[in-house]
Amino acid sequence: MLEIDVSALLDKPGASRRVRLEEPVAGLATELAAVPEEPPVGLEVLLESVVEGIYVTGSVWGPMRLSCARCLTDFEREFRLEVAELYAREPEEADAYPLGDGVLDLAPMIRDAVLLEMPFAPLCREDCRGLCERCGGNRNRDECSCAPRVDPRWAELEKLNLE
Repeated sequence: MLEIDVSALLDKPGASRRVRLEEPVAGLATELAAVPEEPPVGLEVLLESVVEGIYVTGSVWGPMRLSCARCLTDFEREFRLEVAELYAREPEEADAYPLGDGVLDLAPMIRDAVLLEMPFAPLCREDCRGLCERCGGNRNRDECSCAPRVDPRWAELEKLNLE
């Protein structure tokens, strides 16, 4: 459960509380990247009471399953990112998350932070050679048996015997 009761912190600027959780977060996926619900996402944050509401700072971490944008190989990487967000009683006035009845829902903050960190075009490695455009073989594994494509503009030169 990513909802934290902070009623003891409200209206006490300067008061704080440290929270550590490991919970699954649904909806963390794009076309080529996803955060699985098991193992859960880890979170360690400091909740600080401020005049506007509660200021949340800390770390979010967990595994991310990715598909390479070039060769479609599945692989996994760990992510760790820092968050710093305000939960306000009047969120429309301050670019913040809503603070409802003394309860913080950390799931939207985690979802926003992780989705922004997901790569648009993940690569299994920087020098990934991708798939052959003709046979579909993975060129990282030498599965392609296609002959090199000859530019038709130079085809007549192939007929020349220069020996």
